Amino acid sequence: MAETTAATPQLLRRVSAGAVLEFMRSATVVTVTEVMEATGLTRATAIAVCEDLKDRGWIRELENQRAFGEYQKGRPARRFELNERAGCVLGMDVGVSKATVVVSDLRGNTLGRSSQPFAEAEISAEERICVIDRAAQAALDQAGASPEAVLAACAGIAAPVDRNGDVLAAQHFWGLFDVGLKSALRDRRGWTVLLENDANLAALGERWQGAAAGIDDVVVILASERFGAGVVDGGRLLHGSRGGAGELAFLEHVHGVGDTYGIASLARTWAAEALAGNARTSLRAHASGGVEAEQVFAAAAGGDGVALDILDRLADRLARIIGAVSTLLNPELVVIGGAVANSAGVLLEPIGRRLTELTATPPRVAVSPLGDSIVTVGAVRAALDYVERHSLDLALAAPLS
Repeated sequence: MAETTAATPQLLRRVSAGAVLEFMRSATVVTVTEVMEATGLTRATAIAVCEDLKDRGWIRELENQRAFGEYQKGRPARRFELNERAGCVLGMDVGVSKATVVVSDLRGNTLGRSSQPFAEAEISAEERICVIDRAAQAALDQAGASPEAVLAACAGIAAPVDRNGDVLAAQHFWGLFDVGLKSALRDRRGWTVLLENDANLAALGERWQGAAAGIDDVVVILASERFGAGVVDGGRLLHGSRGGAGELAFLEHVHGVGDTYGIASLARTWAAEALAGNARTSLRAHASGGVEAEQVFAAAAGGDGVALDILDRLADRLARIIGAVSTLLNPELVVIGGAVANSAGVLLEPIGRRLTELTATPPRVAVSPLGDSIVTVGAVRAALDYVERHSLDLALAAPLS
């Protein structure tokens, strides 16, 4: 028989405190009655939790004053608000070429942001950690926050990560991200660091602040340099047994796809192939520096034939990918995310036309409004979730000024 976790008083207090903080994160000023309605807690428990969180510095009680001319029997309702400056969290996007770190308050508002480049893709683990640490410090400096104010950090990496936060380093490329970041930043800074796959964090971010808000069955496809997917099924993020859920290496075997190169990479490659021939195209104006995806999309908007052909090929490629994913997972919504999402809206209509021929369960398709922040948004959300779950175990030693 499987073991179950006993619902001890300590566990119930922790769960209740996390639920109250989660509610307050998205609310302004709340009453005990509103806390009860949002969390399902009894009045006595809601009051006890709010008192505990207030004493620990997580929330504030506001002075109760009736509006002028208002009459109400009895004492006015007690009102509380989140102390969003009680500490901060870090959201990190650790890619191949750079590390980006965002500092957020406890409501998820961005206070600081910094990106630092890696000298090259295959630098040592120590060098990679140093770059990430510098980016974190620069973001904290911009936010006016001390390292001691950090309650948790979450880092998204371009490799599978299992439920325990361990990297699946079964391929050389994935192994580049297995650098011991959690232990290194704990030793250097004393921080709790969570590791997660970048596409999984994109899915969390999209459901929180993007096009997938309120959607329980969604696939978010990071589509810039390489295709990767984060999968939410029934409101639950899927990892698989070793963290490989959402990996798209099977695209190498999909007719009309054949690899995992993303929109930015394909647009750049196909533009270079066209320019190597005699095609008449406005893209030649950018030939000396290399044509980027944004220039292809801009040229297509101006009616350039070569650019329009590239967009048609991109739409066909994406439709085949979304069709395969939808046949396997049957999501309600597929979101195209990453830095190219700002331009990819033009692909939605031709993708939609093709999808009905490629899958019996075509989903809705949208582009993310989060741009290249999609991973850090998800990382911030994951860090906030951790803080809320462990609020009774964390000390608020260094509130933000």
